[in-house]
Amino acid sequence: MDFTIRQATVADAASLAELAALTFPLACPTSSEPENIAAFIASELSAVSFARYLSDPQRILFVAEGGLGKGEQHLLAYTMMVDGPSSDADVLAAFNGPSVEMSKCYAHPDCHGMGISAAVMAASLQWAADQGSPQVWLGVNTENLRAKTFYEKHGFTVAGHKSFQLGSRVEHDYLMLRPL
Repeated sequence: MDFTIRQATVADAASLAELAALTFPLACPTSSEPENIAAFIASELSAVSFARYLSDPQRILFVAEGGLGKGEQHLLAYTMMVDGPSSDADVLAAFNGPSVEMSKCYAHPDCHGMGISAAVMAASLQWAADQGSPQVWLGVNTENLRAKTFYEKHGFTVAGHKSFQLGSRVEHDYLMLRPL
C-alpha cells in the first residue's frame, strides 16, 4: 500500500477525530464500559480537541496518509508527541531527566501489519531525537498485549506503571521508555 508520512495540520482535525473514534476503543480492555469510552472520545478525541492539540506548540502530530484501496486518500495512522514536562506523579517517579511523551499512537485496523505504524513511529522517534530528547515514553494498557509487543519491537521497555482514568473506571498502564 502506498502511503506518506507527514506532520498533521489543523485541517486534519476532523479526520483525526474520525480515526481516533475508530481506533481508541480497540486499545481499551474488553471490560471497559462503552459509555466511558464514548465519553473519553467526546471529551479528548473530538475535532475540537485535535484542533487544540494541533495549535499547542508543545505538541506535534504525525499522520500516515494513503488509499486503503479505494483511490481516495485517508488518514491511516497517527501519533501525538508532547515535548514538555509531565505533571503525572507516576511518570515523574519512573523517569529521570527530560523526555518526550508519545501520547498517542494508533492505526486503522485495516492497516495492522502493513508497516504503516512502524513508519509513523520511526518519523515520530526521529523528530524526538532531532529535538535533542534523550528518551521517549508512553503509557499502554496492561491488557493491550498487541500494542505492548509492537512498542517492544521498537525498543521500548517497561519502566513503571501508572493509572489512567477512563470515565468512572481506573485503568492500569505500563509506562514504557525508549532511549534515543
